[in-house]
This record gives sequence, structure tokens and C-alpha cells, in this order.
Amino acid sequence: MQSSGGVGRRHSSGRRGCAGGSAQSSRSAHQDAVQWSVPHRPDLPVWYGERRVDAAFPLDPGTRGGRGGGECGPRGDQRQPRKTNMMGMMADGTSRVSWNDQQVRQFMGVSTLSQYTVVADISVAKIHQDAPLDKVYLLGCGVSTGYGAACKTAQVEKDSTCAVFGLGAVGLAAVMGCRAAGASKIIAVDINPKKFKLAQELGATECINPLDHKPRPIQEVLKEKTQGGVDYALECVGNPTVTSEALESTVDAWGVCVAVGWSDAGPINVDVDELLVGRTLKGTYFGGCKGADYVPVLVDKYMKKELKLDEFITHRLSLGEVNKALELLKTGESIRSVISLW
Repeated sequence: MQSSGGVGRRHSSGRRGCAGGSAQSSRSAHQDAVQWSVPHRPDLPVWYGERRVDAAFPLDPGTRGGRGGGECGPRGDQRQPRKTNMMGMMADGTSRVSWNDQQVRQFMGVSTLSQYTVVADISVAKIHQDAPLDKVYLLGCGVSTGYGAACKTAQVEKDSTCAVFGLGAVGLAAVMGCRAAGASKIIAVDINPKKFKLAQELGATECINPLDHKPRPIQEVLKEKTQGGVDYALECVGNPTVTSEALESTVDAWGVCVAVGWSDAGPINVDVDELLVGRTLKGTYFGGCKGADYVPVLVDKYMKKELKLDEFITHRLSLGEVNKALELLKTGESIRSVISLW
């Protein structure tokens, strides 16, 4: 399953390494919403959607086939595929989509708000045959990114203290990752208290609304609650100011802050002293996961009831309601919406 928005005519060039997919459903994504809102983008026209779960089939003999799920992060050498994905191209620098004889860029190299699409085989992961497609699509990016950011990028340790900034799908998944890693204290931070109940169900030990502590900075509140700062902070909002606050909320000497949220909002302002005392600031892409390898692992965890996904789905909509799905996402009324493509 994938999610994407746009109209196009799909075609295969016959190049090696292509896989086709027919989708049952898709989902709205924060990354789509962010990119959609950027004015005067140089890569228009673009066909949106970055993940889904569906039946995949190879278009040439050299392609890995099977039932697969779209992924954000390629496996193997990630440099060239990532560069072209961000440009709206597949790994070989081309697009398989056109409209009225004009090339249309494929968002993240996939373009998934569609009933059919053509992607590179590195964007396909074979998953459990019995996995429910309208649930595991969440592992195409959002949940895998948050969960992996905690377990793989931050490498949260047992009995540590964590703070997760932002309780969208990525942040809630980061909460799950912190709990899976054995963190003893997980503080969820968001200005929307409606998300606190779910955060606690997924593992948060405490929830804080920064607006309740104004004018006091949230980093000061967290330092006081944790006697000096948290061991790990995960910024899942995609806001440079919040990233700075998250870094400053970590403890001296060994505190780790991971910037997880997607943003085009500009540079992060960091006081060099915050780093010189021993803190680490790092970013993550797809939670440090290689999708073709890690997504099947997470699907298996879900099938064994070791990972929650159902709780993330708040709305079910048709493809014609994709704009409504994005609006629900931006207003904070939804965590994730399933978009039926047929």
C-alpha cells in the first residue's frame, strides 16, 4: 500500500529493476502535506504519495518480485537513490509517469496515490503473506521512521529517560520505540492534549503541554523533571525551534537529540556550547532503517502483537477525499487516514 496524490498515465520504459504494483489503499502523510504547501516548487508537476502496501509484480526478469510494501529508504548504497528520490525521480534519474506528453515527477521516486504505479525494485519489500494491507501500510514510512529513530538512530538504552516532541504518527511510533528499548521514563510533549491518551497507551509515562508552562521554556521544565535533562530527545515535529528546545532538554555529557520530523522551515539555531559539553545532535532518514530488510521485521512484530498499528488509523476516506485527509492531518484531527484507491 502507498499513498500519493496526482493524476498521470503510468508506463514502463522496459529498463531493468522496475516493479509494478496495484494498490488497495493508501494513506495521507505529513511529508506529502509539507511538500504540497511549499510555494513555487521547481519540480512541478509532481505526482504525490510516498508509501503503500499492495501486490507487486516484476516488469523485467532481473527484478525481485512478491507481495511488497513501498519504502522511503532504499537498501544498499543509499546516496544516489536518495538524491534522485528527493528530485522526484527514480534511481536512474528518470520518471515513469507522463501527462499530455509532459514528464511528471514521482514524489520520493514512487508516486503512490494511484491504483497502479511503477517503482524501482529497491523500493519494494516482501512482507508476511497474511498481513492486513490496510494496517501494515503504516510501516511504509511514518511508524518505521519513529520506531527506528528510537531503536536504531538514537539507540535508546534500557532504564534511560526519553522525551518525544510531537505526537503525530512519527512521534507516537517513537514513543513505542522508546518503550520497546526499555526506557524507564518516556515524556511525551505536544500542544494538543487530545493525543495524550494514545501516547500513554503506546508507552508514555508522562505527557506535557508546553503551553501550560508558558512563559517558562519547555527545556527548563524537562530538566527540572529529570534532574538535569533527558538521556534521549526525539524531535518529531519538523520545526527548527523545537529541535533546538529538544537538544537543550538533554543532559550534559551524554545527551542525544535526534531530529526526526520533516521540515522545509529553515536552519536550526544551536549554541555551540550545547554541543561542547558532550551532547550529540543527529538526524535520521527513515529511522535509520533499510526498508527492504527492516519493514518485513516490523510487519512480523505486528503479526505477533509486539507492535501496535491499528491505533494510528483514525479515518478512512476515498481517493477523491485526499484533500480532506491532508486537512485533517494539518489540523491535528487525525493521526493517519486510510485512503481507498478503488
